[in-house]
Amino acid sequence: MALTDIKIRALKPKDKVYLIADGEGLNIEVAKSGSKLWRFRYRFNGKPRILALGKYPEVSLKEARLKLVEARKAVSDGIDPGKQRKRDKQAAKLGAANTFGKIAEEYIENKMINEGRAASTIKKAKWFLELLEPVASDPLAEIKPQDVYAVLKRLEGAGKHETAKKCRSFASRVFRYAVATGRGETDPAQLLKGALVSPKVKHYAAVIDPQKVGELLRCIDEYEGAPVTRLALQIAPHVMTRPGELRRATWDEFDLDEKIWRLDEARMKARRSHAVPLSRQVLVYLAELSMFTGPEGFLFPAFHTSKKPMSENTMNTAFRRMGYTRDEVTSHGLRTTASTLLNESGLWQPDAIERALAHGDSDAIRGTYNRGEYWHERVKMMQWWSDHLDQLKRE
Repeated sequence: MALTDIKIRALKPKDKVYLIADGEGLNIEVAKSGSKLWRFRYRFNGKPRILALGKYPEVSLKEARLKLVEARKAVSDGIDPGKQRKRDKQAAKLGAANTFGKIAEEYIENKMINEGRAASTIKKAKWFLELLEPVASDPLAEIKPQDVYAVLKRLEGAGKHETAKKCRSFASRVFRYAVATGRGETDPAQLLKGALVSPKVKHYAAVIDPQKVGELLRCIDEYEGAPVTRLALQIAPHVMTRPGELRRATWDEFDLDEKIWRLDEARMKARRSHAVPLSRQVLVYLAELSMFTGPEGFLFPAFHTSKKPMSENTMNTAFRRMGYTRDEVTSHGLRTTASTLLNESGLWQPDAIERALAHGDSDAIRGTYNRGEYWHERVKMMQWWSDHLDQLKRE
């Protein structure tokens, strides 16, 4: 006989647990404590099974019967509802663990820190994750393109167009990492490429007039600040590396006999190893520098500790003390100075200049070939460039 709410409420506990049937496998189980629990008794692949459907009265008689219909349909479709529930719980648990934030943290740890990315790069990645906080707690599989777009649009609304662009790129790398590790299927951030406002390109301030380059070089020679800072400023125009690559240079990277500075791929922006031919002028500067910081560790250590490199602001601060504004000269702009004047000279192949600046090649095979092909030209070019800088300084 089918159950009613009156009959269920009238059920009393006994010395043993007992069941009262409602029909079609639905039963209510009365515990010794008096609790009343819905149970669906069924057979699957010839074996008896029991599925819990909830506690009465939180799950009413009507609701229990609706759950029964769903469970019976699953059985008729060849699905064990008990095992399916376990799989759903496991998927939900896995989804809660696989949030965008947790996978992003893992990506930063495994793909950035363990691969030796620069501290400043890792710091920026963590900052991007903070900016993406509105989706950080969401299960990765549930994040849609519009969810990421909403976060990026807020950044755009604050006028942070470049930040929004880089945040999208970071999010895309995290989604692709999730796909590669089997915890994601798509990269919703990739679909947003082109949907954001393109930021205006901001070039680093640089001196490109030969006469003014000479004036700048004379100011550097006359700099009365720390000798190590002065030497960093003197070497930078000659070697044409990025400021971060120069700041983090260590003495073991230099072969002074072979006149080569070798930078490991982990230190390079394009993640390709790089070699810099050293001119006579640079060797003289290094000899002086070795009296302050050699023969091991950083060439340009921080003022407060030799275990860290010079601050990224040190060289630019020195330029400000010389009287140059940030719109006139930056340490990174010295690369623009070199690129411009070397190309204007007409003496060197553009590819040799690009290789000297460690600009990446979209074709990895061609990049490897060019590195060997232009080495001898680069050796001559770097010495010519140092001689040319000396000439500009004298004029």
